[in-house]
Amino acid sequence: MAPTDLPEAAQRRLSEGAFSSALGVSDFAACLEMGLEPVGLVQGFCAMQQGSYMMGGLSRSLSPYGGSAGGYVQNYQCSHGMISNEHRTWGQNYEQTWVETAWMQGFTSSFSRMLEEAGELGAHGVVGVVDTVTRLTDAKVLEFHMVGTAVKVLDAPAPTTPPWSTYLAGQRLSKLFEAGLVPVSIIASISSIRVWAYCTTEFLMGGAGTMLRNSSGPQEIDQIVSAKSQARFIARSNVRAQLGSDSLRGANLELGEWEFERGDYEFQAVLRGNRVRRFKNFDPLPVPRATVRLS
Repeated sequence: MAPTDLPEAAQRRLSEGAFSSALGVSDFAACLEMGLEPVGLVQGFCAMQQGSYMMGGLSRSLSPYGGSAGGYVQNYQCSHGMISNEHRTWGQNYEQTWVETAWMQGFTSSFSRMLEEAGELGAHGVVGVVDTVTRLTDAKVLEFHMVGTAVKVLDAPAPTTPPWSTYLAGQRLSKLFEAGLVPVSIIASISSIRVWAYCTTEFLMGGAGTMLRNSSGPQEIDQIVSAKSQARFIARSNVRAQLGSDSLRGANLELGEWEFERGDYEFQAVLRGNRVRRFKNFDPLPVPRATVRLS
């Protein structure tokens, strides 16, 4: 097909330079309706080795009762009065702060690189952000990948600040503007809790009653409940510390777990959401214009 055979709109678009987008048709149309012009797909990557907590040259991440280097710690002690190699008289939950630090560094690096690409395009913001974290090897190496669509605000002056960002796009983003809120940034936090089981937890997680009570009735496993509750609490607290006077919308909390042996676990809670700020009261958007006619 010769260039002259292209529709006039296509010729005009191609003459201005090609661009890419991660948006679907409906989200793309919604952006244009809101006065946001997509200008390109932007990405950020980072590979991060989580490592382990070091003290005196010795790794403590795999040592019982190794502590948390300043984070949450909760100790457990059995009341059975038994001491043997098979009977776990002590247990502990502790926060793996070095895991949290490495995760946040990887997230922040990939996020910054995505915004840098958006800034090179002269974008005001990045919409429809998708971030994934993939475990590359068994050596706790994680790949952070962030992708979104950079947009410009039509008829607005060139940006003088770093681009804003949001996980939202399309109708969900338009509803945010309609409510009088503007996106500031995507936001994320992680917590990591290591569980070293003591005797009661070990036997209950194995489906058995305690050693001194051959009970088959329901029993709450306090050490596991406390670890998961604390993981959620730490993730929420870290996000609140980043919000300042802004609010969080579209929050998504994911809980992952890994079992080692004999009731030993690692629990991670990852909280993601959109940091937003109010700039006006509720203001209904105009009725969308038809983009396709059937007649």
